Formats: sequence, structure tokens, C-alpha cells
Amino acid sequence: MKRAEHRTEGSAPKSQDRRVRKTRALLRHCLAELMKTKQINEITVKELTDMSDLNRGTFYLHYRDVYDLLEQTEEELIGEFNLALNKFEPAELHAHPSLVFTEIFTLIRENQDIVGILMSENGDLKFQNRIKDIVKEKCLKDMISASRMKNQENFMLLLHYFLSGCVGIVQYWLKNGCRETPRELALITEDILREGILKIS
Repeated sequence: MKRAEHRTEGSAPKSQDRRVRKTRALLRHCLAELMKTKQINEITVKELTDMSDLNRGTFYLHYRDVYDLLEQTEEELIGEFNLALNKFEPAELHAHPSLVFTEIFTLIRENQDIVGILMSENGDLKFQNRIKDIVKEKCLKDMISASRMKNQENFMLLLHYFLSGCVGIVQYWLKNGCRETPRELALITEDILREGILKIS
């Protein structure tokens, strides 16, 4: 009898964690759906709870307001991007940049509902710029610098041009339903990057 009680108590936190993740994922999905037609300042907690079939009390257990939901969602995504980029050493990125692009594009596809909104032309520019900064500092800078370019000014021009191009690639990919696999898109992106490096090296 005691063992049965112990198992029940021990399983409660895991069950609770699953419920928390499910609730937060549902609210995030509903936010993404509402942001397709509304600006963030036009979305209310009532709209989110009505769409998700949750009560307001449940919402406030997790978030202060709609802005907090968006901010926490962005922070979670940024954290996942950082983890993906930190898997590789600069030498690996220099030799095979498609490795990290595959990780990034996989992450984007897995979260395409909210990322598609944040990365759209009317999305959150602050989020887009943070992603650019992460890729620049954690990946591209080390990778391209490893090629020992003589002209650093040309290097910086290529870097910023490529980062903006990556945003455009992602926007196009998401808009067209992610028809290419993350790996296929990563190889295309790698080819574009290498072509640019060869021209200015």
C-alpha cells in the first residue's frame, strides 16, 4: 500500500510538468493564430482564454499579461537557438556550415506557427535582430574569420548581407510551407555563403 502511494506521489510532478507544458504550448499557439490578423497590443487575455478554452486564472498562473506571454515565448526560442549553435566548434562550422543551419532550420520548422509570425515582414523586428546577432556572434563570425580574409571590411559587408539574406530565406521557406527539408535548405544556404566568401577572399 505504501509503495503504491509512493509511486502516485512520485508521478505527480511529472504529470504536472506535462500539463504545464501543454497549457503553455496551447497559449503560445493561440497567440500565434491571433497575431496573424492582429497586432500584439490588440490581443486580450480574454481572447486567448476563449480560444484555448482555458480560464483567466489558469492564464495568470503562467503569465502576467499578453506581452509577458510573447516575451517568454521569444526568450524560450532564443534559448533553443543558443543551444543549437553551441553544439559546434568554430572549426566544424568552417568545414561544414550546413551542420548548424540544419539545426536552426529544424528548430524553426518545429516552431513554425509562432516563428512564422515573428519572422514575417510584419513580425517582431527586435526578435529578428536578436536572432541575427546570435548567428553572427556564435556562428558566422568564427566560421568566416577562420578563412583568414585579408579585407575585413569586405568580411563585415558579407556578414550583414548574408544575415539579412538568411531572414529572407526563412520568410520565403515558411510562407511556402517548408517544402524543402531543413537539411536541403541548409545545403542551399551553405552554397550561397561559400559563393560569397570565394568572391571576396
